[in-house]
Amino acid sequence: MGKKDRDISAAELEVVAALWEGGPMTVREVMNTLHGQGREIAYTTVLTFLARLERKGVVVSDKDGVAYVYRAVVSRDKVTRTRVKDIVEQVFDGSPGPLVLHLMKNERFTSEELAEMRALIERLDERGPDR
Repeated sequence: MGKKDRDISAAELEVVAALWEGGPMTVREVMNTLHGQGREIAYTTVLTFLARLERKGVVVSDKDGVAYVYRAVVSRDKVTRTRVKDIVEQVFDGSPGPLVLHLMKNERFTSEELAEMRALIERLDERGPDR
């Protein structure tokens, strides 16, 4: 399967995010979860997205009685790493520093997130440039 085949669209990402948050679900349960988030989406559309995600190896299904139950087999962390790496390559010429600086200049962070960033920077400083 080529890289393009593994790409997850924004709409597919919403569907797999429902599985990450709620665990294994039927098509109807995914649809209801999305409806609860204000996303009006048809049953057949959810089914189409789940079928695509299954072909891409992101979810798997198991028959449970009369319905198929879908679960994510690719973690949120893996999808995040891949998408961020793609952004770094495409927008920042492969250098992650400008992305981090952009986020720090343009986004808001909680005090807990800032504390975590400071601690990480201190650990990286202690390890030196050869990490």
